[in-house]
Amino acid sequence: MDDRLFRNAMGKFATGVTVVATEVDGKAHGMTANAFMSVSLNPKLVVVSIAEKASMLEKIKKSNTFSVNILSAEQQELSMIFAGQLKEHREVVFDRLGGVPVIAGALAQVACEVTAAHVEGDHTLFIGRVIEISIEESNAEPLIYFSGKYRSLAE
Repeated sequence: MDDRLFRNAMGKFATGVTVVATEVDGKAHGMTANAFMSVSLNPKLVVVSIAEKASMLEKIKKSNTFSVNILSAEQQELSMIFAGQLKEHREVVFDRLGGVPVIAGALAQVACEVTAAHVEGDHTLFIGRVIEISIEESNAEPLIYFSGKYRSLAE
C-alpha cells in the first residue's frame, strides 16, 4: 500500500491539535501532535504516539513525564512553531502543572507520568497516568486539523 494513500486516508479523520511537552535537564521541549486519546477513566490514563524519528521520543523516555495541551483556535501559531512549520525562531514561555511544562491558555492541560511504553511500527505509544488537569474556563473554540489543513468548527 502506498504511504501517501495511507496518510491521506488517516487525514480524513478530523482531530484536535495538541502540543506534547516535557522537560529534560531543566529545559522544556514541545512537539505538535494529534495522535492522542484517553484510554481509561479508572485509573485516569491517556496515550500519545511519538514517531521514532522525533527528538521528543528520547526526551519523554528520559523525563518519564509529559503534558498534553489541547490547543484553542487562537493557538494555531503555537501548533506551527512546535511542528517546525515556521522558519524564524520564536521563544515560547511554558507554565507548569504537576511539575510538568504546559502551554499557557490551552483549552486543557493534562500532566502525566509515563506508566508504560509500547513500540508499535515506527512509533512508541506512551501511556500516561494523569496526575493533574487544568481546564481553561472560556468559550474559545478548539484548533481542528482535517485533510492536511487547520480548520475551525462551524455552527
